Amino acid sequence: MNLPDDNDKREITPQLTAAMVMSAFIILLIIVIVLIANRKPHHQQTPQIPDPVLAENGSPVVKPEEQTVSDVKPGDLDFWDMYPENNGEDDEQGTATNDKEPATDKEGTEEDETPTEATDGKHTLVINRDGSEEWVLITPYLPKNDYDYTNLVSQSGRMAYYTDGRVTSYLGVTIDKYDDYVDFGLLRDDGIDYVMIRVGVRGYGTGTITLDEYYTDNISRANQAGLDVGLYFSSQAITVEEAMEEAVALIAVAKENKITYPLAIDIGFILNDTSRIEDLTKAEKTEIIRTFADTIKEAGFNCVIHADKEFLIKEIDLSKFSDVDIWLDNNGDLPDYPYAFTMWEYASNGTVDGISGPAELSISFIDYTQK
Repeated sequence: MNLPDDNDKREITPQLTAAMVMSAFIILLIIVIVLIANRKPHHQQTPQIPDPVLAENGSPVVKPEEQTVSDVKPGDLDFWDMYPENNGEDDEQGTATNDKEPATDKEGTEEDETPTEATDGKHTLVINRDGSEEWVLITPYLPKNDYDYTNLVSQSGRMAYYTDGRVTSYLGVTIDKYDDYVDFGLLRDDGIDYVMIRVGVRGYGTGTITLDEYYTDNISRANQAGLDVGLYFSSQAITVEEAMEEAVALIAVAKENKITYPLAIDIGFILNDTSRIEDLTKAEKTEIIRTFADTIKEAGFNCVIHADKEFLIKEIDLSKFSDVDIWLDNNGDLPDYPYAFTMWEYASNGTVDGISGPAELSISFIDYTQK
């Protein structure tokens, strides 16, 4: 085999070398341009969003593989709403708000609703005798009514209060001369625990005291039936002397009989007529009832005040009776009386075995035989 001789070798000149370098550079530049042109821009990369997600309007957001990069807009991504826009203005609470959910949205917030007397929890509604309504400030200095009315159960007109699954109230009925003959045995068998028997009444016009008919016989037969007995006097006293006279009348009867429930003053205005106590000031009415209560308590008996919400809140100074229980007259509705009370007359036209006509039904939340 013949080896090539020196004449076959081509001489590499400087010009040829430069041309070769320039060609390689051009080829490399073309490759780089092609790579850059085919590469996706970083800011258009498909965002990683949870699957599935919902847009703000409730429609599903298209999955990344179903949506092209150029179709994705900020409004299509639900995580944009996670960060409220802060334009430098804060709401009243010091929190930046979102244009889509302004703090003034009445359906979303209640900050803009100004509390009223009906909603601030500091007032109670009083319906006056003339039918007008008045919101009265609740004093923070008196013991409050803390009964849970979801524990009240009414069956066949019989009201009962439950605590921890057992009845802790006592059912009572009010007795006066208009009930005629009362069968106390039937009352007991119908679930009545105690009776409040009227002893007397002071005329709202003349001021004369009239003793109730049958009260002596009613007390005796109620005791025989095993019912607990309390007494009350319908007052229209306009002086402390008259109040003391009414209290003494109750005490005399109580000392002669077995009385286990309170002695009560029943006081209030007369429906559709003018009563003796109309012209008394709040201070005078307070002093009269306080005299009655002191006389009863000094004799060793429990005393309660029987009156409605309007009279208790507007006509007397309740701060003077922190040691006297309240027998609330509130027929028909759940009591909205804000202060503490121990007895509640809830019906004036109830039915009960042993009384032929309408019966005034009450419950006591405490056992006065143990007080």
